[in-house]
Amino acid sequence: MTDFTMTTDADGVATITWDVAAKSMNVMSTEAFGLLSDLVDQALADAGVKGIILTSGKKDFAGGMDLNVIARMRAGGAEAIFDGVMTMHKVLRKIERAGMDPKTLKGGKPIVAALPGTALGIGLELPLSCHRIIAADNPKAKIGLPEIMVGIFPGAGGTTRLSRKLGAMMAAPFLLEGKLSDPKSAKSAGLIDEVVAPEALLARAKEWVLTATEADLVKPWDAKGYKMPGGAPYSAPGFPTFVGASAMVHGKTMGVYPAAKALLGAVYEGALVPFDTALKIEARHFTSVLMNPSSTAMIRSLFINKEALEKGANRPEAPDQSVKKLGIIGAGMMGAGIAYVSANAGIEVVLIDSTQDAADRGRAHSEGILDKGMKRGKVTAAKKEEVLGRILATTDYAALKGCDLVVEAVFEDPKVKAEVTAKVEAATDAIYATNTSTLPISGLAGASSQAESFIGIHFFSPVDKMNLVEIIRGKKTGDVAVAKALDFVRQIRKTPIVVNDARFFYANRCIIPYLNEGIRMVAEGVEPALIENAAKLVGMPLGPLQLVDETSIDLGVKIAKATKQAMGAEYPDEAVDKVLFWLADQGRLGRKSKSGFYAYDDKGERLGLWEGLEARYPLDKVQPSLTDVQHRLLFAQVLEAVRALEEGVLTDIREGDVGAILGWGFAPWSGGPFSWLDIIGATRAVDICRSLTAQFGPRFHAPALLREMAEKGETFYGRFGGQKAAA
Repeated sequence: MTDFTMTTDADGVATITWDVAAKSMNVMSTEAFGLLSDLVDQALADAGVKGIILTSGKKDFAGGMDLNVIARMRAGGAEAIFDGVMTMHKVLRKIERAGMDPKTLKGGKPIVAALPGTALGIGLELPLSCHRIIAADNPKAKIGLPEIMVGIFPGAGGTTRLSRKLGAMMAAPFLLEGKLSDPKSAKSAGLIDEVVAPEALLARAKEWVLTATEADLVKPWDAKGYKMPGGAPYSAPGFPTFVGASAMVHGKTMGVYPAAKALLGAVYEGALVPFDTALKIEARHFTSVLMNPSSTAMIRSLFINKEALEKGANRPEAPDQSVKKLGIIGAGMMGAGIAYVSANAGIEVVLIDSTQDAADRGRAHSEGILDKGMKRGKVTAAKKEEVLGRILATTDYAALKGCDLVVEAVFEDPKVKAEVTAKVEAATDAIYATNTSTLPISGLAGASSQAESFIGIHFFSPVDKMNLVEIIRGKKTGDVAVAKALDFVRQIRKTPIVVNDARFFYANRCIIPYLNEGIRMVAEGVEPALIENAAKLVGMPLGPLQLVDETSIDLGVKIAKATKQAMGAEYPDEAVDKVLFWLADQGRLGRKSKSGFYAYDDKGERLGLWEGLEARYPLDKVQPSLTDVQHRLLFAQVLEAVRALEEGVLTDIREGDVGAILGWGFAPWSGGPFSWLDIIGATRAVDICRSLTAQFGPRFHAPALLREMAEKGETFYGRFGGQKAAA
């Protein structure tokens, strides 16, 4: 074990360097914590050591805790988790007290954290236990505690220390939202103490160690008379802060994210007791969160599985397919968005449209995003010119020469797409990707003379903000085309999932039934507010009616007509169409027309659900229960996910879960549809399906795969083990 090494210079300054072999980013393990503890003991016991610098041998400080540690702790049950966390607290508390006399708080040795770059999770909790934190001036570095984003909270003292350092209100964005900051912003917020030039980092750390006084070593919460910034819970200034924080947390999480509630409890209860007792309270809350299946599911989907997919878990074997020159056909919002993220990632882009004005407007979209970045201080003038310099806006298909990937992003019209395909293939033999959200790829590939190089790439709008990209393999798509698409998505720093061809693919296949179920309930006389709130209370970011308004009602009408034409007599959504078509006929097209299921003001801000809905679809005297509405909305989605797996459209449940959360916001607390089914169990899921089928029809009939798993007592992750479901 060489994760930590220590050297001592002639001036008596010991430097403990964190450098985990064979990893690009330091992560903390149980063994490493033990080694760090031993080295600190050695330094504190050595009379020749005047102080300690804790730093990294890598360009960054640390990326967090090794998740295998958390997995092992969880496997041992609540007692193992609590004991493991308290062991970490003991080590960090030893660093914090640094050999001081516990009564006089004198005699300690100064310990400074010198951060060369990114410091996340335990990578910040460890420095927070030091007496000073100095960071290199590295604008690309990120400093913060993002644990809440994957279903846990900072459990190695970060919650207690940061709330006592900044106060509950100032600490809230970093604890409850996982806000990350660059070094200068972190200093302004009070997370760290100093920012220096990178080349001066260790020299400044040493200077501080050699000049620190005994008073510099005493943390505020250890000093006599300490009062929490902003006030403790029962103080006059603190009371409204904590009441407001509780309301804010519940308002944002709707009570379905256990980590946020536990974190708030740790801060609130910890503020009422001495520091060491507060650490125990934090450990107990952290234990309860780790024992909750929601945290297991969120960590697995939003960290482990997401990272695996981004690193190419399902990439076919093929040489490196990184894109050097990208062609984009269609400079509308989608094409312009793809041009921006690609140029921003360093790729040369040729942006083509039918007129020069249209092509220039597409390029101007990138300029607008960059200008906003400049106003926020995130983009320099030089960076703006560099990115824009990579985008050539033109009408000339000859400019595609040298492109190794072309993305077509024109209207969702097979004839228009076929015409573009022919023009592109006459100009280049690049891999050809069609950006479509509904049209089957194999059908579109019929217009290509090289179907093995034809693939679907479904970007989500707005492209610069949405992280998921759905890659669709047609019946004749070859492995090189899939590898090219995956390597391209990695280059633009997004998360890919690969699915097989079918109408609506995976994401839209699952989200459309959610929207339709909400609309069906309106037609049945269910209170629209009940529908919307039931969705939010189960963790969906938007209710189905609001989401229809956001995506536009006329788009829903267009999709409905195309689907009905394709399915004929088997088309199941006539009841939905009556509502949608009626709204469209009224000119209520959603937010873009400032009228839809919701009413809007002149600025396009929602005022509330439109009263005209009730006039057209009177409310039923007997309203369904909240749970019944939630079951309809959730099962409309998860059953389609299971069917997609069963039919081979989806081949990996990891992609199903990650794609659901990133693509349409499926209840992130659940870890995704397959994780949620594992949480409630296949047997209970089948029972709910039987009840829903009896009341509302065959769309809720449990798929054969789910029934089989219920009979065998299986779980999705137990059966498929995170690997491909279809060999």
